[in-house]
Amino acid sequence: MADQTIEIRWHGRGGQGTVTASKLLAEAAMEEGKYFQGMPDYGAERMGAPIRAYTRISSTPIKPYCQVTEPDVAVVLDATLLDIVDVTEGLKQEGMLLVNSATSPDQVRSQTGYKGKVYTIDATSIAIEALGRNIPNVPMLGSLAKVTGMVSKESLIHELRTRLGATMKQEIVEANVLAFERGYDGTKAT
Repeated sequence: MADQTIEIRWHGRGGQGTVTASKLLAEAAMEEGKYFQGMPDYGAERMGAPIRAYTRISSTPIKPYCQVTEPDVAVVLDATLLDIVDVTEGLKQEGMLLVNSATSPDQVRSQTGYKGKVYTIDATSIAIEALGRNIPNVPMLGSLAKVTGMVSKESLIHELRTRLGATMKQEIVEANVLAFERGYDGTKAT
């Protein structure tokens, strides 16, 4: 993965931190000297509405600036989207599907029909336990860092502390770091 562009498509609902996770990943890549893009794609701009975001990371300059239609990785922050959005559309066969779900990767594979690598993490439970709210973006970011290795755990934790620390109390920042680490350590794979 080191010398190619990695494209990620994020699926979530308004209020789950989908866009924030996409941007945090892009900023961590920048800290590592990589080229990056992180962009939202809003549909209906309301809490709970399905939304998408995109991240590209590369060791070389990135020329296209458009939606990611053939992602290497699809990240799904809300498993209810599996019933209403084709999250695997265009997903490369040798790619990865990462879903916030308490179910097994095999159950997600059965539900989506995706033949590539499937990972699950119960990011909702982690977020509620660590943050007291169902904002699963940070545990999902930890899980993504673990399964792809595209950006280091240390860079992402640094970015969390820097970006969140600018606007949030220290205990909230550290709760997010804890949620990230639990996401990093708790991923299930097929």
